[in-house]
Amino acid sequence: MENPTVFGKIIRRELPADIVYEDEEFIAFKDIRPRSKVHILVCPKEYIPTLAHYPETEEGALKLGRLMLTANKVARLLGLEGYFLRIHVGEKGGQEVFHVHVHLRSDA
Repeated sequence: MENPTVFGKIIRRELPADIVYEDEEFIAFKDIRPRSKVHILVCPKEYIPTLAHYPETEEGALKLGRLMLTANKVARLLGLEGYFLRIHVGEKGGQEVFHVHVHLRSDA
């Protein structure tokens, strides 16, 4: 299934974004409505609508682990000494874009 979200359009370069990190599996870019001094969205290039859609398997755990490690890598690349990560899950959890992503935020 092609990713119909704004993040899919960013990944396909159909929409501009201020990309701060990218590799084969992940992309990280500045949030267009930052809520902190630093507000980066880190997401897999693979289209997965919500965290709840990850399979409860070793493969799913490895994918989630790589997502967290990538968020940490981006924080290091940005020179952040302190930050927090947030993942919204589903509409009732505050998720606005239905493509898994981690909010990496810091006011430091």
